[in-house]
Amino acid sequence: MLRKLPFSGGEKIGVTGGSNLKTEFPILPTMQSMELDIAPLKNAVRALKASIGDYNEYSPKGGTLKDTLRSGVIQNFEVAYELSWKFMKRWLSFNVSPELIEGAPRYELFKYAMEKDLISDLDKWFDFHKARNRTVHEYNETTVEEVLGFAKKFVSYAEEFIEKLEAKL
Repeated sequence: MLRKLPFSGGEKIGVTGGSNLKTEFPILPTMQSMELDIAPLKNAVRALKASIGDYNEYSPKGGTLKDTLRSGVIQNFEVAYELSWKFMKRWLSFNVSPELIEGAPRYELFKYAMEKDLISDLDKWFDFHKARNRTVHEYNETTVEEVLGFAKKFVSYAEEFIEKLEAKL
């Protein structure tokens, strides 16, 4: 969904100092006046949800089909998670402070997101972050099954994030 509100740019605010020195500062646009196309995020979450449905339907057949479907769920989880936190960061940069957000550790980013009511469970989002990292650093049967569990849980949290984000656009 693409929403664009008018912003002509160039508007300035004036600040007068003690010696009648006037300094002008540009008004920076807020996210409410900028474009944020969250369609890629919605598509990624939809793909994750569909792959989980396929996994649940066809994995009982076992064999390589189960492994392939499981890998697809995990890959879709990785994409949906990455897009989620990047959209979160983008919104926060424009609506909180780019100085606070840029370079902030992921846990801090999630704290800001919770303070701004973009997410409702800080610890769960950090668990998703750790699960995502595990797919890169270690890949064994136990890890795969654990990450699969997180991927299945992630859908509802991502959908909640999308709803809250849309409400703020």
